[in-house]
Amino acid sequence: MSRFVYFAAGPRLFLAAALSVFFAASVAAQTAAKPRARDLGVPFDGTPGLLNAITDVAGVEVGHTTLISGEGKLIVGQGPVRTGVTAILPRGKNGNNNVFAGWFSLNGNGEMTGTTWVEESGILEGPVMITNTHSVGVVRDAVIAWRVRRGAPEADEYWWSLPVVAETWDGWLNDVNGFHVKPDHVFAALDSAHGGPVEEGSVGGGTGMICNEFKGGIGTASRVLSAQQGGYTVGVLVQCNYGRRPNLRIAGVPVGREIPDKPAYAGALSADVLDRGSIIIVVATNAPLLPHQLKRLARRTSLGLGRDGSISGNGSGDIFIAFSTANPGVDAPKGVVPVGMLSNDAIDPLFAATVQATEEAVVNAMVAADTMIGRDGHTAIALPHDRLRDVLKKYNRLAN
Repeated sequence: MSRFVYFAAGPRLFLAAALSVFFAASVAAQTAAKPRARDLGVPFDGTPGLLNAITDVAGVEVGHTTLISGEGKLIVGQGPVRTGVTAILPRGKNGNNNVFAGWFSLNGNGEMTGTTWVEESGILEGPVMITNTHSVGVVRDAVIAWRVRRGAPEADEYWWSLPVVAETWDGWLNDVNGFHVKPDHVFAALDSAHGGPVEEGSVGGGTGMICNEFKGGIGTASRVLSAQQGGYTVGVLVQCNYGRRPNLRIAGVPVGREIPDKPAYAGALSADVLDRGSIIIVVATNAPLLPHQLKRLARRTSLGLGRDGSISGNGSGDIFIAFSTANPGVDAPKGVVPVGMLSNDAIDPLFAATVQATEEAVVNAMVAADTMIGRDGHTAIALPHDRLRDVLKKYNRLAN
């Protein structure tokens, strides 16, 4: 089960195994039926994995809880609600999710909790969660409760945790000050996490997000290196909520200028505001990288964003984390831990893969998202597929 959608008051959670299987099959069918950027003829560099998703990195699981209810005028605490939470588990909900990791802030007008310990220790302990700006606290606390419920610590230790929880602001569409994300919603995203196809667009933490003044949200992509380069996989997942329409470029084409109508913030921002919003990027790989190398990988996502036209403006929270599923046992409590490390001289193909997958994940998020009307009638239109193809064809960039 990868997604719960709550309407109206939000029913109680039913996590029976049979229901989990039903939802998993439903999500796979919906994901397969919905076109992605490549299906529309958008050309990208590199070789994607089988699913072209972060879950192409073996063991990685993703779960969403999506909250949609109400319409019309904003009444704080009542809605409309357009929000949610997304969970990324490096080795799955039944595995030890402690992995080497590194993080990077391109612009810091945002939040990713737990990163001071990631920086100090070089280890990500547990899942990466993404939600809206004002739900970071409840999500953080719920992750600790979820981990405590699932098992005791070592016999000579206290239970403690510094979860990694990131955010982007969905207040243009959502009652962000209504605090609608609850602990049960966090538990549902974690318990429903799975491998396989990843649902994209207006789901999970990305439900109320806007990207380049089109509807944004969750997007993912992956790259597989050649055998000569080690055959490693890099997967990227984004929660994109950044950008102004004129900046958007897809496959090098100024799509935002070619499709200028109905921008989300029309009349609400001056022309001097060149950027708005934020993006969270999670990078996974099975390559044996140490924390300092993973920080280097996280930095390269910036170049993928640049391909899509981002300028990482003053008000943007552009915060990225990368982890490696290689080197199991990195959190051994005692003794010497043997680890492997890819030579720095061999790391360039992973840099390229990260740039390419980031560029595509952002476009996948916009392609998958549907038009959404939120609070006070605020509307974020979907990126029109037919017009995107027309623009790419005009510039001789249509792949099929």
